[in-house]
Amino acid sequence: MTTATLFDMKEMQTYIQQHLDEPLTLTHLARYASYSPFHFSRLFKEATGLSPQYYVSALRLQKAKELLLQTNLKIRDIGLEIGQQSLGTFTTRFTDKVGVTPSQFRQSSEDTQELFSVLQAFNDWTHHNAALTTEGVVHGTINSSAPFQGCILIGLFAKPIPEGLPLYGTLLPSTGSFCFTHVKPGLYYLMATSVTWGMGAMDVLLPQTTLRAWSKEPIVVTPFEPVPPQTLTLIQPDQGDPPILISIPVLMKTFLARSQTYSNF
Repeated sequence: MTTATLFDMKEMQTYIQQHLDEPLTLTHLARYASYSPFHFSRLFKEATGLSPQYYVSALRLQKAKELLLQTNLKIRDIGLEIGQQSLGTFTTRFTDKVGVTPSQFRQSSEDTQELFSVLQAFNDWTHHNAALTTEGVVHGTINSSAPFQGCILIGLFAKPIPEGLPLYGTLLPSTGSFCFTHVKPGLYYLMATSVTWGMGAMDVLLPQTTLRAWSKEPIVVTPFEPVPPQTLTLIQPDQGDPPILISIPVLMKTFLARSQTYSNF
């Protein structure tokens, strides 16, 4: 990059992904992009909705998820790999963003296969998406750019990245309509991803190829004002997309627990 070229977000994201093991300070990233730290941070947030440091932190937690499932490294060492000197801090951050502790995530493969079996047999989807009022309702339609046999996880998040349990979330058996009711006034980011019944546990726990969708603008819910209908389209992931940090099996368990069909939750 040079100051004569336009800000290239894809190149910047690729650079970050390839240098996660380095100290990617704001000053360092801004220098690489040939911008001042202030202007670089502003441009990055305009493009992604996240600050550069938040994006880097999310990718490092995604790396931790990969190391937990693909290596035998101790959890403390994995924390060190992503720059967390304290095991307690790493465990707290991981649990907050992923929904389970690092140890639970490492051991969740078998549980994921069981959840898939339960969801495939689930047949009571309709009442979870029925609106009884127009106030505090976020509703719309979700489509897909490619056919799939599976389910869709959709939710309203506090930040423009799928981390932690959504403030409001559900599962859908297919494309079509969705509806969240009794949504409190606030600012939300609507995001969704799909899982197919043929996926293995590793692909579900590290969802790097699942179709995904998100609202182009944040959704504002205010008292006594209806929210316009939303339209989402599931598409193939882009290399620069923020990772899906929340554990998909956690979302499945939450949905099934609410439906009182999964007694082991």
